[in-house]
Amino acid sequence: MRRSPRRPLRAVQVGSGFTALAAIVLFAMPAATAGPAGTRAADSAAGQAALASTRLPGAGLSPATRQRLASIASQVDSLLAKMTLPEKIGQLEMSGPTGANGTPGQALLDEVKSGEVGSVLDLVGVASINQVQQAALQSRLRIPVIFSLDVIHGYKTIFPVPLGEASSWDPAAVTSDASISASEATADGIKWTFNPMVDVSRDPRWGRVVEGSGEDPYLGSAMAAAKVRGYQGSAFSAPDKMAATVKHFGAYGAVQAGREYNTTDMSTQQLFNVYLPPYKAAIDAGAATVMSAFTSLDGVPATANPYLLTTILRNEWRFGGTVVSDYQAIEELQDFGYATSGAQAAQFALTAGVTIEMGVQVPSQFSTYTLYAQDLVKSGKVSMATINADVRHVLTLKFLAGLFTHPSTDPSRVKSAELTPANLAAARTMAGRSMVLLNNQGHALPLSASVPSIAVVGPLADDPSDQLGPDVPIGYSAADLTSVVSVLNGIKAAVPHATVTYAQGCDSSCSSTSGFSAAVDAAKAAAVTVIVAGEPAADSGEASSRSDVSLPGQQSALIQAIAATGKPYVVVLMNGRPLTLGWVADNAPGLLEAWYPGTEGGNAVADVLFGKVNPGGKLPMSFPRDVGQIPISYNELPTGRPADPNNKYTSKYLDVANTPRYAFGYGLSYTTFSLSSPRVSASAVSAAGPVRVSADITNTGSVTGDDVVQLYVHQDGTTILQPVRRLDGFQRVTLAPGQAKTVTFTLGRDQIGFYNNLGQLEVDPGTVDVYVGDSSTGGQRTQFTVRS
Repeated sequence: MRRSPRRPLRAVQVGSGFTALAAIVLFAMPAATAGPAGTRAADSAAGQAALASTRLPGAGLSPATRQRLASIASQVDSLLAKMTLPEKIGQLEMSGPTGANGTPGQALLDEVKSGEVGSVLDLVGVASINQVQQAALQSRLRIPVIFSLDVIHGYKTIFPVPLGEASSWDPAAVTSDASISASEATADGIKWTFNPMVDVSRDPRWGRVVEGSGEDPYLGSAMAAAKVRGYQGSAFSAPDKMAATVKHFGAYGAVQAGREYNTTDMSTQQLFNVYLPPYKAAIDAGAATVMSAFTSLDGVPATANPYLLTTILRNEWRFGGTVVSDYQAIEELQDFGYATSGAQAAQFALTAGVTIEMGVQVPSQFSTYTLYAQDLVKSGKVSMATINADVRHVLTLKFLAGLFTHPSTDPSRVKSAELTPANLAAARTMAGRSMVLLNNQGHALPLSASVPSIAVVGPLADDPSDQLGPDVPIGYSAADLTSVVSVLNGIKAAVPHATVTYAQGCDSSCSSTSGFSAAVDAAKAAAVTVIVAGEPAADSGEASSRSDVSLPGQQSALIQAIAATGKPYVVVLMNGRPLTLGWVADNAPGLLEAWYPGTEGGNAVADVLFGKVNPGGKLPMSFPRDVGQIPISYNELPTGRPADPNNKYTSKYLDVANTPRYAFGYGLSYTTFSLSSPRVSASAVSAAGPVRVSADITNTGSVTGDDVVQLYVHQDGTTILQPVRRLDGFQRVTLAPGQAKTVTFTLGRDQIGFYNNLGQLEVDPGTVDVYVGDSSTGGQRTQFTVRS
C-alpha cells in the first residue's frame, strides 16, 4: 500500500474537455476540535495569525486577478490604517431592507451612512440599491457596501432548480446558466451570490436536496466548479460578474433523518470521500466566499468550528477569502447550548473564522458582532489581529468586485440584460436538457404533433409560481411570474391546431377529489391526456423536510382515475426531490421527470413531449421504492452478507427490494445506444497511474439523441472498504442515427486512490474493476492492476 502524507488534490475529469479540481487536502482530526472553549479560541487565534498575510480569496483565480492582488493589498492596508474599531466591526456586519415592501428604509440608510454595515442582503431593484450605495459613499471613509442575494438558479430568468441542472450532466451548460444569472443580477447592482450550494445528500426527505446536485461527490464537484466559473468569470470586477459563495460548509446535507437543521455525525473517511470534495472543487475554481452551515458536525456547530473554518479551510486549503455565517446562525449558538451568552457566541464565531455575520434587518437590535465585538477586543478575548484579518478579507472582496471603482450601477443595463430573448432561449434549452425520461412503455412518447385533441390535467399544469421552485420569487431571486410559460400554455403553443382542454383535477395538496370528475371527462373526450403532477414548491427547499416523499394527497388517485378511462395518457412530474412513486412508476406508460423547470418550463416540457427535444438527462439521485430505504445511494459500501433472496440472514428488507426504483445515472431516450467493451491503455500501472479507459458509443436508433457515458470503479483488498461502485468520469455526447464516437477517460493517482480513516490519500495495489455504461447499474467491465 502507498499513502500520501502531503494529501494531494484529486482531479475530477468531466466531459467535453471540462476539468474541475474536486478533491481535498486531507488532514488528521485534531484533538482540539472537541476541546473546551479556551482550546477552541487558542487554536483559532493561531490560525488567524497565520492567515494575516494570506490575501488570496481562492486558489483558482485567473493570472490577471492575481496580478491585481498586490495593488489591492496596499490599498486595503492604507484604508485599514485609517479605520476606527467601530468602523472595522461595521464591515463585518450584514443588514437588509428595513422599509415597507422591501424598500431600503431609513434605518438601513442611516446604518450604511454611519459605517455600521458593510454588506446588504435581500435588497433588489437598481434604484433601491443605488440609493443605499449613495448613502454608504457619504460615510467617513466612503467605503461602498456590497449587495447580496441567493440567485440560486436565476434572477429574472429562472433556470431549472439545481437538482434539475445536475440532471443535465452538462457542466458547460451549467456555467452558461450561472453566467446569465450573474449578468441579470449585476444589472440591478447585486455583486454577490449565496450560491452554489454543494451539499451532497443521500436523503430525499431533506427539502434542500433541490438546491444541490444530488448524492455523488464527483458529479457534485463538477457542478460546483461550473457554477463558480459562470458567476465569477475570469474576474468578478467585470460589470456582469459577481462573487460566488460555496455553501453550507460543511456536510450540511448529511443531517440525520433528513430533518432540516438537525445534527451531522460521521466517520473521517466518509467526510473526506463523500462530503467535502464539492466544497474544495468550488474553492479551487476560485470561489470568493464560503458560507458556514447552520448545523453541527461531530458535536461542534459549524459557525463556531475552527476545525472546519480554520484547520481545513484556511490552513489546509489555503482559502484566503471571506467567510459569512448563515442567517442568525451566530446568535443561534446559544440555542445549541454551545455558547452561554451572545458575547460568547460572537467570540466563538470570530475566533473560529467567521468573517461576516449575516444578521437581521436591524443589526443593532440582534447582531452579536455589533453588540459585543468591541468589548471582546478590549478584553483580549478576540485579538485585533483577528479583526484586522477579517476586515482585510471584506475590503479585498469589495476591491475584487470592482466596487471602489464603480460603486453604483448604470440603470440602463436592466433593459438590455434581464429577460432577454437570448436568456429565455437559454432557459428553455437547459430545461429540456435537464429532463429525465423515466418510463416509455410502448413508445408512449413522443406524442404526435398532429394529435387532434389533448386534455391537460393536474395540479401543476398551469401553476407558474410552483413551476419556478421553492423560495422564488420571494427571497432567492427577483422573478416575474408574468413571464412564466406554464405547461398548459407550452402545449397550446406547440400544437396550435389541436383542441386543448384543461381540467386541474385538484390543487397541489390534492386533499379533495371534487375536481376529479371534470378531469376524467376531459380525458375521455381527448385523444391523449398529459397529467402534470408533483409537489408544490413549498414542499421543497429550506425547512421543508418530509417524512413521506410520495405524491401529495390524492394525486396518485387522480392519475389512476385518468388511467381507468382506457385512453392514452402520459405523466409529467414537477418536484424538488426523488419521490416514491409506487403505482405511477409501475403503470404510467410515459413518465417524464421535469423537476421545477423554470421560466420557460412549459415550452421545454412541450419540446420533449412532442419530440422536438430528445430527452438525455440522467438522475443525480436514486429514486427509492419506499421511504423505508432512505438514506439510499448507489455508492454504498459492501457488506459481508450481501442480499440473497434465498437466504433470510443477508442484508435486505423483508418487504421491499434493496434496489432503488430508478437508479443514479438512469435516464431513457427516444433513441437507443450501444457501448463497446472498454479498453485500457495498460494492464498494469504504478500507484501514480495514469491509465486511459476508452469505449465506443453508437446511436443505434433512428433519431438524433444524447447519452451520458459514465465510468465507475471498484477495488477489493483495500485497507478500508470501497464503494460497490464510484463515479470517476462522465461525458454527455450527441449522436446522429448510426453515428459513433470514442470516449476516453484518464485515471491517475487521485482517481484510483481513496481517503483512509487517517485522512490520507491512499493507493493500494491490486485489481481495479472499471465499468463503463450509461447508468450506475450494468455496463461493460474491464480491469487493470495497480502494481505494488
